[in-house]
Amino acid sequence: MSSSRATAMVSKPVSSDILLVELLAGLPDPRARRGRRHPVRALVAVALCAVLTGARSFTAIAEWARDAGRTRLRRLGMMRRAADEATFRRVLTRLDPAALQEAFGVWSLTRARCSGGRRVYAIDGKSLRGARKKGAARAFLVAALDHATGTVAAQTAVDTKGSEITAARVLIGLLDLTGAVLTLDALHTNNATASQILAAGAHYVLTVKGNSRLLFRMLKALPWAQIPATTTTETGHGRRATRTIKVLDAPAWIEFTGAAQVAQLRRTVTRKGKKTVEVVYLVTSADARTASSETLATWAHTHWSIENRLHWVRDVTFDEDRCQIHTGHAPQNMAALRNT
Repeated sequence: MSSSRATAMVSKPVSSDILLVELLAGLPDPRARRGRRHPVRALVAVALCAVLTGARSFTAIAEWARDAGRTRLRRLGMMRRAADEATFRRVLTRLDPAALQEAFGVWSLTRARCSGGRRVYAIDGKSLRGARKKGAARAFLVAALDHATGTVAAQTAVDTKGSEITAARVLIGLLDLTGAVLTLDALHTNNATASQILAAGAHYVLTVKGNSRLLFRMLKALPWAQIPATTTTETGHGRRATRTIKVLDAPAWIEFTGAAQVAQLRRTVTRKGKKTVEVVYLVTSADARTASSETLATWAHTHWSIENRLHWVRDVTFDEDRCQIHTGHAPQNMAALRNT
């Protein structure tokens, strides 16, 4: 599965009252003109509703359509009798995933909200363990999740996890990021990605770990013991989590593109009497007026919501990792339906 082509930026201004089925009307139909019985927008809308109720295969989608009733199908644009399994399979296997994700992305932007006064997106990747043929590479999807709403603004696919950096840069090119903030994990902490984010008119919040050894050593050596801390504590699910953040203006000798502030983030988690401590560092292009220590801590903490608000839901609720659909563009298109 190659990276989705970047057809257009996900930035079209549309009304928040627009229905998703209306945006799907612009999807290109991958089928030959002769013999079409249902518009592609109706097939996608019906498939989306079926997946929402738990359908995990083309057969299950067709069964949902058959049981939906004529009134419901007509509201989704399917004016004739319900499409069969082969029709859903044919369309979702051939449909351009970039065009589908663009339609979903435009719709999700109408639901986006601000976090700390700005739109904030978490970028992270997830493999599709079941969606591969024997001996083939595992499909890997990279998504941009809106912190405030949990909606997916954009998604693209790559062949392997090693290409996640490239995929993240594709997503940055797809989104309208003027005034926004992007949060990314340590894999993406490099000058090239930081430069692209700044050029797009956005700020970055990047995690610094051992893979950026020189920057990590520089940040670790700063006089953190002398810096006042901001601390928050949460309890629940049988654990107590304390997060402490210390923030400094980025020293001039830290040569990282656009760096305005650096931070030390300490997480102490106690579960069943056992305590674990993790210390990571952050670098951000947002200055103190844009991101206070409290705001920066919120952005850093909420970044990991992509794991439980998106990846966990797709894995557990939709049982994505056991889905055996692997032909053509179907794995990415089915993931886009689950995202939505």
